[in-house]
Amino acid sequence: MKHRKLLMIPGPIEFEPQVLRAMSVQTPSHVASNFIEVFGNCLDMMKEVWLAPSGQPFIVSGSGTLAMDMAAANLIENGDNALVISTGYFGNRFKDILDRYGANTTILTANIGDNVALEAIEKELKNKDYKLLTFTHVDISTGVFVDPKSIVSLAKKYNILSVLDGVCSVAGEEIRQEDWGIDVVLTASQKAIGVPPGLALLVASKKAINVWKNRKTQVSNYYADWKNWLPIMKAYQERRPSYFGTPPVNLIVALEKSLKIILKEGIEKRVEKHQKLASAFRLAIEALGLTILPNNTAKAANTLTAIYYPKEIDGSKFSASMLNNDIIIAGGLHPEIKNNYFRVGHMGAISANDIIATLSAIERTLGKLGYIFKLGEGLKVFQNNFSE
Repeated sequence: MKHRKLLMIPGPIEFEPQVLRAMSVQTPSHVASNFIEVFGNCLDMMKEVWLAPSGQPFIVSGSGTLAMDMAAANLIENGDNALVISTGYFGNRFKDILDRYGANTTILTANIGDNVALEAIEKELKNKDYKLLTFTHVDISTGVFVDPKSIVSLAKKYNILSVLDGVCSVAGEEIRQEDWGIDVVLTASQKAIGVPPGLALLVASKKAINVWKNRKTQVSNYYADWKNWLPIMKAYQERRPSYFGTPPVNLIVALEKSLKIILKEGIEKRVEKHQKLASAFRLAIEALGLTILPNNTAKAANTLTAIYYPKEIDGSKFSASMLNNDIIIAGGLHPEIKNNYFRVGHMGAISANDIIATLSAIERTLGKLGYIFKLGEGLKVFQNNFSE
């Protein structure tokens, strides 16, 4: 690898060359017939990736936080009760967003590396009349995975809207939005969807749209209001021109290319590939004597791994040495332990060869910093356990 470093953070990720080339085309008009076709294709393909054939997709210029903001702004009215199930940094962010729109928000926070017990969630749902609950499928700060099916089952039992923050999971973890009955699944373009940053993506169920339509008050966020965006999405789905705000046309051209790549591979096979890469990588990390942040592998994500530094290793020196070895990793994000661990993203276009390069750099870095282990052991374990 020459003249560039390998980006192994949990987003932005390494992007397919075809996606980057697609983004570099001459910018079309946002109401040109060829672009309307591209936008409409993207909306149709999102329903296939989300496995939500009856869902309403939205593509809006913005970040994953905007997607969270849109879900809260459109579904919450002042005084509504909302429950946040938090496994890290971004659960707390969702609480802040819901509070901003006047929700009476309760947050159930897991111990670091753990999930919130289902019994605790159900106990809370019995105690109060909630309108909505949110949970983070994969918290980017901890690498903790949450099983959606069990939580959504509780939401349906108590007739509560469910919002899945899939910023770090859509197209990398199994999500069957319609079969499981999830009301909103949201993400951002720069994660496993495989497009440079700039697109907020979400799919809303019919139930969520109906709740929004029957609001008693106006949505207080003008830009996020589905009243402004739904007619645009409907028009593009019907291949008609429409306008509210100029879409990021080059990013949407790139999104079409990436979604085509994902669906050509098949969403089930793509998730399976993420599972295999993540499992083999974790085994390699454990073979080096390192500890992952989730407290067991069943709670570890397919899309990133959070890893504690060995006690004798200085984190800043570790990151600097990795950079010198042409691998960019992410530091800790959870405020309570941010100096104690690092994160490696492995989603989207990331391949086994990228993992091998990363493991090689980790081993060289650990050796340079005086950590005692068997050189090559992580690489051997990964290659013995990963199968295409």
